[in-house]
Amino acid sequence: MKRQRQGGFLIARIHLLAGRIFDRMLRRQGIDLNPAQGRILFPLWQDGPMSMQELARKASLGPSTLTSMLDRLEAGGYVARERSSRDRRKIIVKLAVKHRGIFGIWDRVSREMAALFYRGLAAAEIDRFESDLRRVLDNLLAAERGMKRPGKEL
Repeated sequence: MKRQRQGGFLIARIHLLAGRIFDRMLRRQGIDLNPAQGRILFPLWQDGPMSMQELARKASLGPSTLTSMLDRLEAGGYVARERSSRDRRKIIVKLAVKHRGIFGIWDRVSREMAALFYRGLAAAEIDRFESDLRRVLDNLLAAERGMKRPGKEL
């Protein structure tokens, strides 16, 4: 009997374990935000204010999940939402003042997490690993796009 491939299972376990470790590392630094909230802050740190649709895409979150997470981040003083001056139907998300106190800490903890994640791997192994993960991600994104087309199945 051929052994079943476990890539998806291993990725899921790594994701959960890495999230727990990252959360503990942040809390030790006095940051009471979870890694999922970081998925929202990170694109804003990189690219600045953006529409909710763009943020949802960059954070890989559905609209209702994004809205509830933004509610908590906004209540905590990390982000603000405002209507676009160009298109009043659009909501723009931007960083609020409180984010400044955590960006440096979050960045440092992220680097520590990456060092832990890649401990014992050579640069070439990391490059190959990340390249392979990008290919898997591309495969899944293409499958998802195909599933959204009417009458198209995997």
